[in-house]
Amino acid sequence: MSETSYMEQELRSQPDTWQEAARIGAAAGPLPKPGQRVAVVGCGTSWFMAQSYAALREGAGMGVTDPFAASEAFLGSDRGYDALVAITRSGTTTEVLRVLDAVKGRIRSVTIIGDPETPAVALSDETVALPFADEKSVVQTRFATTALTLLRAHLGADVSAAVREAHEALSAPVEQEWVDAEQFSFLGTGWTFGLANEAALKMREASQSWTESYPAMEYRHGPIAIAAPGRVTWLFGTAPQGLEADVARTGARFVCHARDPLADLVLVQRVALERARARGLDPDSPRSLTRSVMLEAPAAP
Repeated sequence: MSETSYMEQELRSQPDTWQEAARIGAAAGPLPKPGQRVAVVGCGTSWFMAQSYAALREGAGMGVTDPFAASEAFLGSDRGYDALVAITRSGTTTEVLRVLDAVKGRIRSVTIIGDPETPAVALSDETVALPFADEKSVVQTRFATTALTLLRAHLGADVSAAVREAHEALSAPVEQEWVDAEQFSFLGTGWTFGLANEAALKMREASQSWTESYPAMEYRHGPIAIAAPGRVTWLFGTAPQGLEADVARTGARFVCHARDPLADLVLVQRVALERARARGLDPDSPRSLTRSVMLEAPAAP
């Protein structure tokens, strides 16, 4: 693996791409208006960003917002959606294209996209292009977090603290205990559960690590059984009462930082990168993965 991978270059650019996305998100644009009933779709990392956006939008009182994996989206007319938001870095992912095609002329669609020269643009009613956040690494970092920053700003959030704390996360020490850990469990509540899912995926993709993710309050309902010395339980956001003590009793390391949870995801990306390096892996070309999943069309009957 090269000394400086695309993944490292891209994850380190996040404070700058977040600032640009916040400017776009705060301006009047095609994203859903308050009160609209919204479905949000994506695949992999983009699905997890959809989960976070849905929780933030509903939590802000902006209206019903349902996140779906694009392959499992329920978008029938009986559900009454006013708008569909699709999140796709490549604009070529088969499942997302199928959803956009299926709702065309029925549900207004707006796609948040990294590469604007792709088929998703023609299938969408409107797009928000983030080409400055597109990536060369197969493992997503900045596009996902930049898309979520765009959506946070559109919901009225001041993301200046997140940008500042992302800078801090880029200089924070990556502890050797994290690099060497046998297993990670990532936890979140509300909008940070999507981040927990994404953190676990980053570790699996970049470093082939054993990782799991759960809602924080669900962790004690079984999953805590895997916590043990040499393993890490990492929480995004505020810890539920008593959880840290419960994890400490298992001998596992409990990690919970005060910084903005999205900024803390930047630190996890760095941990995933260092774990990949320690194992001689190339995060820009992870095993069995490609930049976009493009499926063959089903054979004609």
